[in-house]
Amino acid sequence: MAEALVSVVLQQLASITLEQIEEEVNLVVGVDQEVQNLILHLQAVQGLLQDAEERQVKEANVKNWLYNLKDVSYQINDVLDEWNTAILKHMGKQEKEGENNDLVLAKRNKVRFSIPSFLRNILICFGQIGDRIIMRHDIAKRIKEINERLNWIAILRNNYNFQSTVRGTEQIERSKTTSFVNVSTIIGREEEKNKVLSMLKSESGHQLVIPIVGMGGLGKTAFAQSVYNDQNVTTHFHKRIWVCVSDPFEEIKIAKAIIEVLKKDDDRKNSNVFQTLSECISENIDGIKFLLVLDDVWNPTMWDPLKAALQKGDANSRILVTTRNNTVAFMMEATNDHMINLNKLSDRDCLELFHRIAFFDKEKDESKLFDEDIKNKIAKKVDGLPLAAKTLASLMRYKKTRNEWVAVLESKMWELEEVEQQVFQSLLLSYYDLTPAVRRCLLFCVVFPKDYEFDRNELIECWMSQEYLSMKGDKEKERMIGQQYFDNLVMRSFFQDFVKDEVDGDIISCKMHDIVHDFLQFLTKNECFIMEVAESCKEKNMVVDNKVRHLNLMSTYNDSFPVSIYNCKGLRTLVISTRKLPPLPSDSFSKLKSIRTLKLTENSIKEVPESIGGLVHLRYLDLSENEELEELPNSVGNLFNLETLRLIGCEGLRELPVSLRKLVNLKHLYILGCESLKVPKEIGRLRNLQILDYLYLKDGGEDDEGIFKLGDLGNLEQLQGSLYIANLKSAKDGSEAKNTELGNKKNLLHLILHFGHHYRGDPERAEADLKDEEILNGFQVHTNLESLNIRNYQSTSLCPSWMMSCHNLRRLEFSEVPFCGVLAPLGKLPSFEYLQIRWMQSVKKVGVEFLGITGKTPQTLIKSFPKLKTLKFENMLQWEEWEGVEEEDSKITIMPSLLYLEIYHCPWLKALPNFLWKTPLRELSIEWNCWILAEWFKTRCGTEWVKKASHVQNIKINGKFVKKDGVGMLEED
Repeated sequence: MAEALVSVVLQQLASITLEQIEEEVNLVVGVDQEVQNLILHLQAVQGLLQDAEERQVKEANVKNWLYNLKDVSYQINDVLDEWNTAILKHMGKQEKEGENNDLVLAKRNKVRFSIPSFLRNILICFGQIGDRIIMRHDIAKRIKEINERLNWIAILRNNYNFQSTVRGTEQIERSKTTSFVNVSTIIGREEEKNKVLSMLKSESGHQLVIPIVGMGGLGKTAFAQSVYNDQNVTTHFHKRIWVCVSDPFEEIKIAKAIIEVLKKDDDRKNSNVFQTLSECISENIDGIKFLLVLDDVWNPTMWDPLKAALQKGDANSRILVTTRNNTVAFMMEATNDHMINLNKLSDRDCLELFHRIAFFDKEKDESKLFDEDIKNKIAKKVDGLPLAAKTLASLMRYKKTRNEWVAVLESKMWELEEVEQQVFQSLLLSYYDLTPAVRRCLLFCVVFPKDYEFDRNELIECWMSQEYLSMKGDKEKERMIGQQYFDNLVMRSFFQDFVKDEVDGDIISCKMHDIVHDFLQFLTKNECFIMEVAESCKEKNMVVDNKVRHLNLMSTYNDSFPVSIYNCKGLRTLVISTRKLPPLPSDSFSKLKSIRTLKLTENSIKEVPESIGGLVHLRYLDLSENEELEELPNSVGNLFNLETLRLIGCEGLRELPVSLRKLVNLKHLYILGCESLKVPKEIGRLRNLQILDYLYLKDGGEDDEGIFKLGDLGNLEQLQGSLYIANLKSAKDGSEAKNTELGNKKNLLHLILHFGHHYRGDPERAEADLKDEEILNGFQVHTNLESLNIRNYQSTSLCPSWMMSCHNLRRLEFSEVPFCGVLAPLGKLPSFEYLQIRWMQSVKKVGVEFLGITGKTPQTLIKSFPKLKTLKFENMLQWEEWEGVEEEDSKITIMPSLLYLEIYHCPWLKALPNFLWKTPLRELSIEWNCWILAEWFKTRCGTEWVKKASHVQNIKINGKFVKKDGVGMLEED
């Protein structure tokens, strides 16, 4: 971590040029020499840090030396950040953005060292000029003091005989999205899995608890997932529920998770009273045969009341529990006969797992590295632990020669007595094989608790706020670098439990194995801290180490704010995860000046203190899901360095302060779910804004002129990523849509257009909404657009000319378009992969025009929907016919990539077209009130026709899978 930090500081020093030094601090003699001394001292230790970081695991003196180096580097980082901020302000950057003169304020609240108070008062009277002189002296004095300490640290390095390591230019391998290895099949667990499946399907008792017991790293969760997703299980239970438990065993949290999966509309699900929640569970599972998985149970102290709430389920419901402790299994009333003890894998199974990962996407001849000698060494190192095998294999993927393999297997890291868990040794090797910048990104993850689900984009923005992604000084490419770092950590097996985008397969969220989390805590004992205040522990007796840089406050004592965190003067990250957070003291942030990342989500915050405006280093502020928060203080506009502001789900937020116009460095503004929010017109001045996720258009009113309108999007030239525009019916006409200039935003890839009508039925009202077509046609999107979603659209025409020019469009969704009876010729679009059509009540026939085929005989080869993989029709209440084409027409190819087809609630559809059986279809789902279509299917059973559908792996009709019995009858499971 020190290596990357020193690189950032050196980069900062390089960015403050000598000309700026001379201009800004030329009244202080020798300050330029002090800056040069900083550079020389840091450069002197930079090449030694790889050796120092590896040795700190077993040498306490080295660990202490590294701590001191990091501590002084953090101080330099803060001083330089303040200096750079002051320089940018005084150079008139804000004035160029059209800001007011009152923004150019120097820092009067700094500790003053070198100017006597009487002279300081005189200088203050001179306004900005005097303020600049004060600022110059303060920064120069602090640099000099830091330099003296750094000089001492640089001298001490000679005591440790560090070996110099010269790194080449850091290059992160950018792999294909699918190149990480996701081993979905569980190796070496066939016997145990068959035993569990037998227990789950038996009719032998009421809610039988089946524990899966084994030490950490044996793959208990992965094993449970393979059972949970097995088709024999998915078809046997009415409901399947997965809950991550961890420690402590919180019955209210578990109950809420269960209710959430049951998807019942019940006001009680938001209660914090267990009795209320248990009643809700009991009612909603009455008579239902369910499978409940409780993953990672440690101390089930409140198991009995939760079990009682589950008694109403069907007698053949099952509860699967994963735990490291046999005692836990017995506490949950399991018996030895129904316990699955996972043991270590055999050497053979471990080597098979290793081989799958290490040689994934590799040439066959590379596997020659895997000779008997190497196999024996690998088997010894991983010792039957799947996680160790997976981690070591992920490391070896990047070693090209046998010598490199041998060097890893004979590394001294395997001999470290300080590394207690065997799997830590393989993790440590993989960790030190990462570049310093990627290491820092990985270590940051430990500030979040176990089982935390990381949103990829949110995590990358946190890394940005800590300046982990600007190693090369290119701020514009930070997000791209962050994605590369994230992919690198995925490929090295530091993340798991991936959730992927349905279309492109990109990972959008993930989790971290408990042992990986333990490993990172081992490396960051003093710097990253998760603070949980037990009911028996009075806050005043708690001691928070002032070495802590990243803090997560998980709970509070007696609903009081833990003022002891004020001891952490160098705190850079503060995450408060407790839902019982009391009102924040007015001086909450006045003592935590170094914070870069502040995350206060779901805390029931009603008011944000004005003191937040003093956080000069703050770059990331997340206040999401605070539903009672009504306003932000004007001081938020003083956060000059703020890059990310997240306000998702702040339903009570009424308006954003006009002072936000001063946030010239703001890149990301998230306001999804803030429908009551008035966005000021001044947001259009934020020319660096790259992400505005949501815009709810307000109906005209008295203060209409001060509100951000649809056409104001045209001022935000850098917009990228995703944009959701809601309540489009409030736009005046198509000219507003044209003024958005979306056609110039080449990096805006995902667009949702929600017109906001709340009725579906009366066709006579369609004329009143003809302007919907004008507004839709007014948009001119860039051809780079990858996904489009149109909702609550009331016109009879749904085919703007620009849509057929979107040759890169991969995903398209239409929802609640009640008056349009004809589908556009979407088959002509070449890149489509996902298409969903919902609530188009006027459609009675889907004809060949939908395929992009005219009535004439084609003269050339035609491919309709060439890349379409997923097709869904839902709630098409008048749809009767789906027209195909002549089978003998060999010049037409239709949906040659189709894998999944879903027909849901289409009560009058009579048949499916024959061309579907020429597609590579794998899954067909006909669900809920498709009785005519289901009957059509049954009448063809036992005929030659069934051969046409023989390649479809899964056919599901009205909630039941269909079995194929040769060419005979189709039988329901």
